Amino acid sequence: MEKPNFTIKGNICHTTPDGALSLHPDSYLVCENGVCTGVFPQLPDWAPQTVIDYGDLLVIPGLNDLHIHAPQFTFRGLGMDRELMQWLETYTFPEEAKYKALEYADEAYTIFADHMRRSATTRACVFATIHRPATELLMQKMEETGLVTYVGKVNMDQMSPQYLIEDTAQSERDTIDWLEATIDRFARTKPIITPRFIPTCSSQLLAALGRIAADYNIPVQSHLSENREEIAIVSKLEPDAASYGHAYDKYGLLGGNSPCVMAHCVHSSDIELELIRKRGVFIAHSPESNLNVSSGIAPIARYLDMGLNVGLATDVAGGSSECMFKAMAHAIQSSHMYWRLIDDSWPQLTFADVFHMATRISGAFFGKVGAFDPGYAFDALVIDDSNLLTPKPLTLTERLERLPYLATPQHIVAKYINATPLF
Repeated sequence: MEKPNFTIKGNICHTTPDGALSLHPDSYLVCENGVCTGVFPQLPDWAPQTVIDYGDLLVIPGLNDLHIHAPQFTFRGLGMDRELMQWLETYTFPEEAKYKALEYADEAYTIFADHMRRSATTRACVFATIHRPATELLMQKMEETGLVTYVGKVNMDQMSPQYLIEDTAQSERDTIDWLEATIDRFARTKPIITPRFIPTCSSQLLAALGRIAADYNIPVQSHLSENREEIAIVSKLEPDAASYGHAYDKYGLLGGNSPCVMAHCVHSSDIELELIRKRGVFIAHSPESNLNVSSGIAPIARYLDMGLNVGLATDVAGGSSECMFKAMAHAIQSSHMYWRLIDDSWPQLTFADVFHMATRISGAFFGKVGAFDPGYAFDALVIDDSNLLTPKPLTLTERLERLPYLATPQHIVAKYINATPLF
């Protein structure tokens, strides 16, 4: 198949590798053979002469959501008066049990997929449920959206309602069968090993999932150090582990051989953070979720200073929306509260920080993604902010800075993934 060759003209905005804004007004973004060739102030003679002129609109990299629960989309905005463990028991587990019925899964996942297609998200790491047929159905629906995603069949064999507890051996067999059925089925949708978290997985199941991840060379996603009650449970279940992260690591589930993304890391100890750094783990910072279910405020400025791979996530339904613009705003706001209430020795996050996290850092989990550098995937959003009216003349930086607070999917007029326009 011939790969796309074209040029986009507009206000091209992304970040440099070190996180600075890289703004190019009235410039040209060139796509050759389906990937970015670079950004230029004038159209090069050698560049594709098919130019799509977006005038004064903003062109930014697609946003990458490192952690979202598809089956929880049905109850987003509910139960925000409960802490994590109680919220799981009251809302999450009863809802996820419904996905045993494919009719319900089909209706729910259709709604989820439609919202994701229209959203600012171009790539995502997605949790499904323990149910293999419903997980495969979700993968099919995500493939049809045009997004690039990892989708995980969840594993749970203990400390859960009886209706969600899997037999350990059966969970292992179902995971292998699911991988065999899906690993090469789709072009854009791939499987990812997904222990829900250590409290709901026995040591036997964790060891099996570690072996499977290594045998099939596929990524891992889960939760890490989100809530103090959760951490206390893990310390009792894995008393020989130096930290929650070390418990995953001893089963081969904390990266090293294949990519790993862990959501939250709100209360990670220094020894755990050093292990995260050593293993190259991606942290899916989920600021709204951490506030909604009272988990806490992660010291993200410190993590970034350590050189950790800290991306952004919506974490529906702990987070109330799939909108990554909102996740950027919540990240800034949470950092303000951390600075004001906990430790003012670390700076507050800026717009440039969270833009970098949502694009280039999160994108790195998927490869050369999240920027317009030569050789990067051509993932782009074209945003029309003209109806965000103000008499004040705005710089290009100011127009960008408003997006986390004011932009909605309705402002996205074009969305490209791997150089293919979705709309």
